[in-house]
Amino acid sequence: MLIVADSKIPFLNGVFEPFAEVRYLPPDRIDAAAVRAADALIIRTRTRCSAPLLDGSRVSMIATATIGTDHIDPAYCAAHGIEWTGAPGCNAASVAQYMTSALLRIALRHKLDLRGKTLGVIGCGNVGTKVAAAAAALGMNVLVNDPPRAEREGNTGFVPLERIRQEADFITLHVPLTHSGPHRTFRLADEEFFRKLRRQPFFFNTSRGDVTDGNALKGAIITHRIAGAVLDVWPDEPDIDAELLSLAELATPHVAGYSTDGKANGTSMAVRAVAKHFGIEPLLNFFPAEISAPSSPVVTLDPASPHPLADAVFASYDVAADDAALRAAPEDFEALRGSYRVRREFPAYTVHSDRQISSGLCDTLLKLGFRRG
Repeated sequence: MLIVADSKIPFLNGVFEPFAEVRYLPPDRIDAAAVRAADALIIRTRTRCSAPLLDGSRVSMIATATIGTDHIDPAYCAAHGIEWTGAPGCNAASVAQYMTSALLRIALRHKLDLRGKTLGVIGCGNVGTKVAAAAAALGMNVLVNDPPRAEREGNTGFVPLERIRQEADFITLHVPLTHSGPHRTFRLADEEFFRKLRRQPFFFNTSRGDVTDGNALKGAIITHRIAGAVLDVWPDEPDIDAELLSLAELATPHVAGYSTDGKANGTSMAVRAVAKHFGIEPLLNFFPAEISAPSSPVVTLDPASPHPLADAVFASYDVAADDAALRAAPEDFEALRGSYRVRREFPAYTVHSDRQISSGLCDTLLKLGFRRG
């Protein structure tokens, strides 16, 4: 059995070798010739699995170690008997950590108190649910728009998009990229979307670049229909729009979900799916044996600090570092992703203080996932 795997997927080397031949390739070398003799593919979003790649191959299983699956052609796979699977929710906590850091950076930069402000969450699956919970922990009001879920579950707990456009101080997108159907998300945030905003909100996109119309977004920033944009995903990435980069409040190279924990989850889900497909019993419950610990796992808070909550969050992850790296070398978009550092999520950190911290701060930190020392 031959498995072709993206060489950038962490925690994968050596896992399948006792059971199969594994060929590790960078995504730009996973082409039709490379996969022709493969039985399975383990990939990321940069590998488009459709007829040009798969015609004439013997691939029967595709596992992507990502929550997004718009790079896989489901109709082609169904027609050719190819099973495929994604890794839903694998990096949801990572995106929530990114959003928490970004919200606090915006709040400090613009001297805002997040408590009582309204966050509109568009798309409330695994990721949106965790983002909504993090925002609630910060004391924000949360409005949730998710038409597919509302259709399945009823309208309780969901609001129409128009209410978010009317009331939200911050709007964040957490939807899959879909090009057809009643709830198409391709260019969901278009010129009309921005024109109908009423409160000049900050706009966040960590889902897919093409969920936003880049030109409409630039226009919204320039005309102050929005107060600023926080962008982790971009139309046409990795060849991102230099003008949009310069206009963005915070800009990062598609790394919101790139925590080490999220990567371990994604790889584990891909491995287990392939193992189940081929009956490799020893790998059915695979999880990496070791995940690197943070360099400073104990966060010591100074109760006299004017911003102790931000201090704790930024000690675990500061979005400003990724923003600076992308602005310094936007041409290195892919390299910045491929060589991304070890980044652990909130539960890997213990918060400690030599003096008593307020019960409210302690409660917020625990709700975000920090441990109390």
